[in-house]
Amino acid sequence: MQCSYFDSARCSSCTLLLQPYEEQIAGKDQRSRDLLAAYPDLEWLPPVTSAEAGFRNKAKMVVSGTAAEPIVGILDERGLGVDLRNCPLYTPGLRAAFPALAAFITHANLTPYDVPGRRGELKHLLITESPDGELMVRFVLRSQEPVSRIRKHLPALLEALPQIRVASANLLPEHKAVLEGSRELPLTEQTALPVRMNDVTLYLRAQSFFQTNTPVAATLYRQARAWVDEAAPRSIWDLYCGVGGFALHCADDARDVVGVETSVEATASANLSRDELALTEPGAARVTFHADDATAFALAAPHAPDLVIVNPPRRGIGPTLAGWLESASAVRTVIYSSCNAESLARDLAAMPSFAPRRAQVLDMFPQTGHFEVLVLLERA
Repeated sequence: MQCSYFDSARCSSCTLLLQPYEEQIAGKDQRSRDLLAAYPDLEWLPPVTSAEAGFRNKAKMVVSGTAAEPIVGILDERGLGVDLRNCPLYTPGLRAAFPALAAFITHANLTPYDVPGRRGELKHLLITESPDGELMVRFVLRSQEPVSRIRKHLPALLEALPQIRVASANLLPEHKAVLEGSRELPLTEQTALPVRMNDVTLYLRAQSFFQTNTPVAATLYRQARAWVDEAAPRSIWDLYCGVGGFALHCADDARDVVGVETSVEATASANLSRDELALTEPGAARVTFHADDATAFALAAPHAPDLVIVNPPRRGIGPTLAGWLESASAVRTVIYSSCNAESLARDLAAMPSFAPRRAQVLDMFPQTGHFEVLVLLERA
């Protein structure tokens, strides 16, 4: 992948950019095998590759500069803005939207937040594109003061970018290094972005996590569903379920599926997908979602399912949940989707009764050292 920002040393986020893509994949695969070398009988499926560029469906852009001349991208080590509107990682649809969004900042007189000076209003633009080219646009603001201007000028933005389906303002009054605050103000009647994924439509609301590489995520869900179908469980838990990707792909009228996620917004999104698929109708698959902590839910449940899917953040599932799976539950099968192979190896070591049978690396993040690993575990 050619990148002028990397060549000019304005951005070094793609740490593996100088490495041929085939070597990147081989290195990630070997890294996973090395970390799980304690399991010599583990069958490794061929890695799932990605497009080298144009795959990233979400842009998390810092806004700096001035309202008249906004800079949309990142901040360098001096706190100065670097414009990344033409970053080749983003989908063509996202790159095409940036000029209109920058023009809207000027048109609505949205003063970018000055980090060193702690003044200004617009901190970030968070933009997500669906496979159908529709957009969710979120304005992260220091206060509610600019919201009236955004509402006033929003029709002009929607005319310039008719693919926007969801727009909102997020309030982040604190001066700290986070992307968003807890309060979201809808700006459009539609509040969830539909994302077609295989034969399921997922819905993304503001503050809902979703994988940044849609084609690779679709493969991830298909592989997990294939392993679930082989195991033929009568009951499934999808822990850290997000917007319900695994749970909804594994729904079947022969099994009960429960999704658990701390984010209320994410579970609301999952319920929207479930209701659209009529998974609560008589004779349909039985699917429910709960806004709860995954570990607390497991420890408090009176019964364990046949199969558990876990898709934790980088820290992994941790010793408490691993210990419950290992010693306090009758779970027979675990499917572990990990974005951090180091914490994956640590969690597997805490569950010696479960034998890893099959594993696969999925390159969700080309040009970086990050990747996803999917592992099928069966109680020995």
